[in-house]
Amino acid sequence: MDSKLDEKSSVSEKNVALSPHGELYRPEVNTDGIEEKKLMRRIDLHIIPWLAILYFLNFMDRGNIGNAKLYGMTADINVSDTQYLIALTVYFFPYALFEPASNVALRRLRPSIWLSSMMFLWGVIMICHGFIQNYGGLVTVRVLLGVTEAGMYPGIVFVISSWYKRAELATKVAYFFSSATISGAFSGLLSVAIHNMNDVGGLKSWRWIFILEGLLTVVVAGLSFWMIQDYPETAKFLSEEERVFVIRRLQDDVRLSAAGEKFKKKYIRQSLKDWKTWVAMGIYMGFDGPLYAFSLFLPTIISKANLLTVPPYAWGCITTIAVGIIGDRIGTRYYMSLRNIDAKSYPGAAGYIILIVSRNAALSYFAVFLAASAIYPSIRKYQSAWVGGNVEGAYKRGVTLGMAIGWGNINGAVTSNIYRSADSPWYTMGHGIVLAYIGIGLISVTLMRVGLQRENASRDRGERDEIIDGINNKRADVKNGHYPSIEAARLDKGDDWSGFRYIL
Repeated sequence: MDSKLDEKSSVSEKNVALSPHGELYRPEVNTDGIEEKKLMRRIDLHIIPWLAILYFLNFMDRGNIGNAKLYGMTADINVSDTQYLIALTVYFFPYALFEPASNVALRRLRPSIWLSSMMFLWGVIMICHGFIQNYGGLVTVRVLLGVTEAGMYPGIVFVISSWYKRAELATKVAYFFSSATISGAFSGLLSVAIHNMNDVGGLKSWRWIFILEGLLTVVVAGLSFWMIQDYPETAKFLSEEERVFVIRRLQDDVRLSAAGEKFKKKYIRQSLKDWKTWVAMGIYMGFDGPLYAFSLFLPTIISKANLLTVPPYAWGCITTIAVGIIGDRIGTRYYMSLRNIDAKSYPGAAGYIILIVSRNAALSYFAVFLAASAIYPSIRKYQSAWVGGNVEGAYKRGVTLGMAIGWGNINGAVTSNIYRSADSPWYTMGHGIVLAYIGIGLISVTLMRVGLQRENASRDRGERDEIIDGINNKRADVKNGHYPSIEAARLDKGDDWSGFRYIL
């Protein structure tokens, strides 16, 4: 093995976290007395639960329009089925458009400020939903909701990726994303309870759904200014030694940006030029389309009985957490992602095939469980952990996640139009389109796996080796860059660095 590879290995074997200048991060701080497992459990309690609450409300507020429709919203404001579908569609365009920019703003400000402000605004917009009188009002509040909710999910993933190693991301994302399934179940239960408030204060029950859920969001937004933890280097609940320990831990995982990174336009260019960004967009397209189709129309699909939506969501929550834990223990994102798509191709996609051909309500309800067990485990956890874990550099990771998730979300504009009243009660066309999206997800995940595997092999052969001053490496090529040290190459190139290995 050549001297360059020997030096790379020694960095890993000694478990030494280096700064951009080749020194141990904060060498004056002694972290020998810190228990890693105990510290990470404390970090889990400070980071994950509150982020799960934010996403719980985010998902509930965007989807409660389906429950409002069941309780007479469209009739009361004289909105046709076509107009209702258009109102669902317009939400996704600003939502997707602002996601990449939102992640850049989040990094330049602070998550506690950006995410809380965003949440407060969408809570106000949600309350405004309760006072709309016509189609124009409905379209307006849906567009504004898309603007104000944009960036919440990629922002949460970005924050989590700033605290944990790459191999830990799937489980952490699974825990917070499980709140989406809980929100679906809770929203159904809550809407049934709120329906009893019909005509209270002269307002219909569907108006109270928006008003009360919006008020809850505003209250949580106010608390979030203090509850959201920003980054390890600024966390007040950690001691100085613990902050240093966490940053060194991340840098050992080739997260050199963990110690802080100044914004440069080149990080955005790096994301745009990276093939992984574009394949990731296909992955999210293939999974987000079915997600929105499922969540927006589940009450309609299962014959307008809100209480019956609770068990499928509960099952989706269980499978989401279970598969997340298994995935991190196995350590292979692709096979778990592929297994989940296969879960769609077998129990999952078989569920959609059943929905297409079934003309029996009980059989169709069973198929909904199969669909939930496939959609929720594979939508976000592995794609977020896989994509976020394979992109180094805080700003580049933020832009890549924003673009991929944004593109995935804009496909909600398509799937929000596939379940038409004219196709009731079996919605054959809608189920068929969901199957097509599943196929796109499968192809994209496979392309990502093959591409990452080939790139790792190229790096193992030395084809990506940079010229490093003071190191005699015959395989180094100036086209890969010329740097004064390995640490300088790592900092400048991020995941393009020859020593970076992708998680498969």
